[in-house]
Amino acid sequence: MEIGVDRSLCEANAVCVGFAPDIFDLDDDEELVIQSGPVPADQVEQVTDAVKGCPKNALFIAS
Repeated sequence: MEIGVDRSLCEANAVCVGFAPDIFDLDDDEELVIQSGPVPADQVEQVTDAVKGCPKNALFIAS
């Protein structure tokens, strides 16, 4: 499973960071940063919840 973001929709409000702080973060410019590579198996549920919980529907499961 890999995660993508539509940057035109993302407002970097950090809801996803609350769900999965090991995968999502905001940089110094308040831009969303997603850990590269596949999501670790122990983080799949949290990341799925983050995708569902994104208030702007900016996150998606890429594979």
